[in-house]
Amino acid sequence: MSTTDEGMAAAVVAVDASAWVGHWISHGPVSGPTDPIGIGREDGDADFGRYLFSTAFDLADVPAEALVRLTADSRYVLFCNGEEVGRGPVRSQPRRLSYDVLDLAPHLVEGVNSLVVLVTYYGSPNSFWFPAAANPIIGRRPVLVLEGQVGAVSLATDDSWRSAEMPAWTLATGIAHIGVPVEEVDARRLPVGWQRGEGVAWEPASILSASHPGALARSQPPTDPYGPLIRRRIGELGGDVAAPVGGAWSRVAARPEGENVIERATSVLETAAEPAGAGTEYLGTGGVLHGVLDMGRVVAGNVSFEVDAPAGTRVDLHYREVAWKPGKADPMSLPMTGTTYVARGEDDAYGTLEVNGFRYIHVVVDSSDDVEIAFRGLRVSERLYPYENEARFTSSDPELDALWKASLRTVQLNSQDAFTDCPTREQRAWVGDGTVHQMVHLAGSTDWRLCWQYLHLGNSPRSDGILPMSVAGETERGSGFTIPDWSLYWIRGLYEMHRHTDDLDQLAELLPTAERIVRWYLPFVTGDGVIADVPEWNLVDWSSIFLPGRSSILTSMWVASLGHVAEIADRVENGGTARWARGLIAAAREGFEQFWDADRGTYIDHIIDGEARDAASQLAGALAILSGLAPRERWDSIVAWITEPDRAVVRSWIGGDGGYSAEKIFDQLNGIQRIDWDAKQECVSAQPFASFLVHDALARAGRVDLIVRNIRRWSEFLRDGYDTFGECWGWGTPVHGWSSTPMRDLARYVVGVSPAAPGFAEARITPAYGIVDRFDGEVASPSGRITVSVNGRSVTVDSPVPFEVLDGAGTLHRRHAGRFSF
Repeated sequence: MSTTDEGMAAAVVAVDASAWVGHWISHGPVSGPTDPIGIGREDGDADFGRYLFSTAFDLADVPAEALVRLTADSRYVLFCNGEEVGRGPVRSQPRRLSYDVLDLAPHLVEGVNSLVVLVTYYGSPNSFWFPAAANPIIGRRPVLVLEGQVGAVSLATDDSWRSAEMPAWTLATGIAHIGVPVEEVDARRLPVGWQRGEGVAWEPASILSASHPGALARSQPPTDPYGPLIRRRIGELGGDVAAPVGGAWSRVAARPEGENVIERATSVLETAAEPAGAGTEYLGTGGVLHGVLDMGRVVAGNVSFEVDAPAGTRVDLHYREVAWKPGKADPMSLPMTGTTYVARGEDDAYGTLEVNGFRYIHVVVDSSDDVEIAFRGLRVSERLYPYENEARFTSSDPELDALWKASLRTVQLNSQDAFTDCPTREQRAWVGDGTVHQMVHLAGSTDWRLCWQYLHLGNSPRSDGILPMSVAGETERGSGFTIPDWSLYWIRGLYEMHRHTDDLDQLAELLPTAERIVRWYLPFVTGDGVIADVPEWNLVDWSSIFLPGRSSILTSMWVASLGHVAEIADRVENGGTARWARGLIAAAREGFEQFWDADRGTYIDHIIDGEARDAASQLAGALAILSGLAPRERWDSIVAWITEPDRAVVRSWIGGDGGYSAEKIFDQLNGIQRIDWDAKQECVSAQPFASFLVHDALARAGRVDLIVRNIRRWSEFLRDGYDTFGECWGWGTPVHGWSSTPMRDLARYVVGVSPAAPGFAEARITPAYGIVDRFDGEVASPSGRITVSVNGRSVTVDSPVPFEVLDGAGTLHRRHAGRFSF
C-alpha cells in the first residue's frame, strides 16, 4: 500500500516502534486453521522457493531521506528502481527475527518509482537458518513485512502489493554438503529486468494472520512465531571486489556426468582434456570447457560473471578452497559448494544470491560443439564485516608483521552477520569458536557491535541451561547433544566485554545465562569439588586431550568461568551470585590437588576410577595456571613442561593428513582413543584454537618470549599465496577464524595494551621490551586507537584515554590522555 495519509505517516516513520503498520504478506492462497482447539505447532519442513513482491508509487520530489524498515523469512534483497538497496535480515533464531532500516533516497526518481523485494524461503534448515515453530498460517512459507515514509508517501505491505513465484531458482540436491545452500538458476525462466518487476507474472499478494488462540487474526508484527522484531544490531557488510589472478582452460573429451555441480565438476576433473587457452576469460568454440580460475587467496562473497552462449548452455561453478591435485584424494571435509547457471541466450549476466568462500573456481561450460562461447568478468564482491579504524602493527620482524595481518584477514573472512567457523565449508556460528574472533575485533577495530552480537546470538540456551554448540541453524533447531565447554568459551566472551566496555545493561542481561551454564555443571561436581563424568561432546580443542572421568581440564575451565561470573556479578551489584561462585572455586582448589604430578612438575589430564592416567597435555598445565588453581610456586615447572620443544607432539582425535579422518571419528564413536605417543614423557600440544589459552597462561607466568616463539609456528599456514590461518596443524580448512590468536597476542602481550580496569576507562600498557627490537602498534579502545612505539628500551604512547605504562627500566608511570615518551 502507498498512501499520503498524514496520520499513517507518523506511525510508519517510527522505525524503532514495536508495533508495525505493515502486514505480513506472502504469495499464493491462504487457508485458515482446521482445528478449533489445537495448540500445538505446525511442525516439519517446507519447500524451498524464491518469490518477488512489488509495489509502485509516484513522487513529485525526491526527499533527502526516505527510511523504510523491513524483514523477511528467510532472506530478502530489496531493489528500488532496479538498484539493489540492501540485503537481510541477519541470522537469528526465528523468535528473535531482526529487521533492517534502509534509506531509499539515493535510488529514487521524480515520477513513478518501483520497489521489488526478492524473498528466499529455504524451507529446510541449513547452517545459518532454521524454520520457525509455525502456527497454522505463519511460519512455514515466505513472509515479508515493510513499512516506511517516502516524502508524502507512506508505504506498508498489504494485499495491494503484488507477488510472484520465481521457479527459475532451485537448490541442488544429492550433495553431501555441510549446510551451505548450493543455488541453481535457469535464466530461461528468469525475465530480463526482473529487478524492476518487468516481465513477471504478477498476482495479488496475500495477507497472513497469526492463527492460534488469542491471536485474533493479527497480521501486523509483533505476532507469533516471530515475536517482537529486533532492529539490526550490527553494521552493514561490504568489502573489496576481487578478480581472479590467473586461469587456464581446457576442452574436455566427454560430457559431464551427474546431476549437480559437484558431481559434474568432479567428473570433468577426472576426464581427459586438451588445453584451450590461458587467462581468466574464455572466447572461442564450445563443447565441454573446463576453466580453473585462481583468486590468489581465499575470498568470500557473491560471485558475478557474464556469459555469451546459446539458450540452455549450462555453466557450473565449483568452489574449492585448495587446488585439485591429480591422483590425490580430496579430504572428506572438502567443501561441497558451487553454483549452476543455465543461460537464457541473451543478457546473461548473473550475480549469486548465496555467499561462498573459496580460492579456486572450476568453471564447467557444457554447450554444443559448434557454437561460440564467451565467459568473462568473473568477480567476487566480498560481504564481510568491516574493521573500523583498523589496528596496525609494523616492526623490525617481518614475520610478526605478516602474522598480524593474517590474523585480521582470517577473522574478517569469518565475520559476516555472525562470527563463523569458516567461509568455505560450513559458515556456522559456533558458540565456542567466536571468542577468538571477538578478541581480535576488540584489539583490531573500534566497532564492537559484532562482538556483542556474538554473545546475543549465542544466548539461546536449551531448556537445561546449556547453550547449543552452534546457533541459528540446523544444529540448534535439532536441540540435540551439545559441546558443553563451548558454553564456557561463551562466558569467556562475556568476560572480555566486561573488561572492555561499560555497558552494564547488556552485561546484566547476559549474566543469568552465564550463571545457568556454570550451574549446569553442578551435578558433575564431586564431593571434593572437581568436575567428573560430564556427558555429551566434551571437546575443548581438537588436540588429543583426555576428558573422561575426573577431568583437570574441565575443572579448570569451569573454575575460570566461575571467576568470570563472580567478577561480572560484582560489577552489576549481584553479590549473592558472586559469593556463591567464589565458594565453588574455593572447594575446587582443594580437590584439584589430586591432579598434580610432582615428578613431572605439571598437572595430568584426568583420573579414571581412582587411577591417575599418564597424559599431561599442554592444556592441562596451561589451564591450571589460567584458572588460578595452580599455586604460583608451581608455574615455572608447569611452563617448562608444556613448552619444551623436544617433548611436544601434535595429535588429534579427529583429523590429520590433510583433513578429517573417518577412521578416527569412528574410533571416537566406539569409545576408542588410540595413544600412539609416549604419554609419560611427551606432551600433546594445543591445536591453533585453544592455543590462546596457553598463551594467556604464559603471559600470566611472565613468559611473553615463549608466546612470541610459539606464534611463529603459524607461519606454516602462509604458503602458496594463502594469507590466512588454517583450522589445525596439518589439516582442515585453510581459513578458520578460531586460529587467529597471533594478532590478539601481539596486541595484548607485545604491544602490551589491555584495559587497566573493567570498562577500559584507563589503559594498561606493558610493552615486551627486548623481544622485538622495534615496533609500532595500534590497538583499539572504546575511545579510539592507542598507539605504542618501542625502539629498544624507549617507548612513546599516544592514547585517547588515561593510561599507565611500564617503561624499559621497569618503572610504572601514570598519565592522562595524550602523547608521552619514556
